[in-house]
Amino acid sequence: MKIKHKSHFTDINTKEFFGILPDNEAIHSYKLTNKNGMQATIIDYGATVTSLIVPLENGDLIDVVLGFDTLEKYLKSYSFSGAPYFGATIGRYAGRINNGTFTLNDKTYLLNKNNNNHAIHGGNIGFAQKKWEVETMTEGENQSITMTLLSPANEENYPGDLSVSLTYTLTDDNELQLEYNATTTQDTIINLTNHSYFNLNGHGSSVTDQEMIVNSDKILETSSENIPTGNILNLLNHPFDFRTPANCPSIIDNSFIIETKNDIAAALYSPTSRLRMTVYTDQPSVHVFVGGNCSTEIKGKEDVTYHALSGICFETQNYPDAPNQSRFPNSILRKEDKYHHKTVYKFQCI
Repeated sequence: MKIKHKSHFTDINTKEFFGILPDNEAIHSYKLTNKNGMQATIIDYGATVTSLIVPLENGDLIDVVLGFDTLEKYLKSYSFSGAPYFGATIGRYAGRINNGTFTLNDKTYLLNKNNNNHAIHGGNIGFAQKKWEVETMTEGENQSITMTLLSPANEENYPGDLSVSLTYTLTDDNELQLEYNATTTQDTIINLTNHSYFNLNGHGSSVTDQEMIVNSDKILETSSENIPTGNILNLLNHPFDFRTPANCPSIIDNSFIIETKNDIAAALYSPTSRLRMTVYTDQPSVHVFVGGNCSTEIKGKEDVTYHALSGICFETQNYPDAPNQSRFPNSILRKEDKYHHKTVYKFQCI
């Protein structure tokens, strides 16, 4: 395997200009390919997956994630009150934090509130709206790209300088692997995820005729503002029991508890394309969300109009509001420890 460092990214097939940020920084896209014709395109703005092209049994290629053709559209989408975060890396904390506050080491931190009275997905300017640095790319089999970000102490009022590394690997088994690592100079909280919207019929259709599985018998109870109450609900006879395949619901925004690591966490199947996506993760939950609506203000890739049923997210992560819930899994990263998270999206023709 050949490793290319950032000073060597000159191949037009792996690096392309994507746009200019308001501060005149250039944003580029990077393409990973495998021997089967699968392609993953990632930009260094938000370490965002803009395209994921998968080969079908008949030889056709299908783009299975929502996204935009231009940087300007990504920038504009974050001005929406319900920003879609298409394909972006979410941090420092994915999901909602109640009242935008948490206490750590007897000190209370007041975060920026960007979701009613709560903080969500890192605040006003989270990791999704940052330029990431590309450290390395590998060529040959199982191509990968590693991007890094330094979030300084007090950014969005979080403590500690947080150094994050994210590696995307596209394997010859048609897997897109995501591996996150992080360290901090001061005790802090962390919860990283990817916010891709999947549609196995292509990004220009609806997901409601696709079948999903979530390998979970428990779900977090939430308030009317979608904040966890601390209670855990059993899914027996619940409409969101997806242990057996069922069509994607038209409305869902819920965290499922995943108790068996390295087993199937969730899956999505399209009877139309005969494509199956299987999700594996070492995280304690998968947050499932159906959406993608951009009204008519911004068109998606290939001039597609995205709507409320355009895609489904499987956000592998810790529980929302875990810093405020003593019964939830630990969300604290101590300064002497390392954060690690791995998720795999595997595609197969059935």
